[in-house]
Amino acid sequence: MRIQSVALAALLALPVSAFADWQLLGDDSSVNFVSVKKSTIAETHHFKSLTGSISDAGQAKLTIDLASVETSIPIRNERMQKMLFETAKFAKATISTNVDAARLKALKPGETMTVAADVTVEVHGQQRTEKADLQVTGLAGNQVQVTTNAPIIVNAGNYKLLEGIEKLREVAGLDSISPIVPVTATLVFKQN
Repeated sequence: MRIQSVALAALLALPVSAFADWQLLGDDSSVNFVSVKKSTIAETHHFKSLTGSISDAGQAKLTIDLASVETSIPIRNERMQKMLFETAKFAKATISTNVDAARLKALKPGETMTVAADVTVEVHGQQRTEKADLQVTGLAGNQVQVTTNAPIIVNAGNYKLLEGIEKLREVAGLDSISPIVPVTATLVFKQN
């Protein structure tokens, strides 16, 4: 969840005034995170429900529905929702940033630029600033795509998720689950 939030936040760091109110295309966007269990088994997961926008004023926000976590194993989805994210109390994760619209406004379809972004991530009642290295690409049809150039490395302990990880570890009978989670994102925004 928080990983997805970080990735989304990174996307939101793009220059926005050029957007004149952009909406995230959820079906064309993704936030993925990797969990590592037993020290050597890595698995990739994602969130199925993402919403977001960039306002004319440059305020970018991404919202992740944590109950939409998809691990390809239904019981694990349910356990992550209840034990890790505690979606009854913390249903969403948000990533936000302010962007400089001037650079984005000049981006033409097919052109790319890199952006080093500080994004505010709020997950499980905790808020932190994360750094993201992003690539922004102009697309046809008044769209832009934002992708992470490198995974955003999220420490679950910074978001008070260690207790949830421990519960997951116990219920699954595992030796370990890493609290360090790489997160990647591909976000597509369309101008209204």
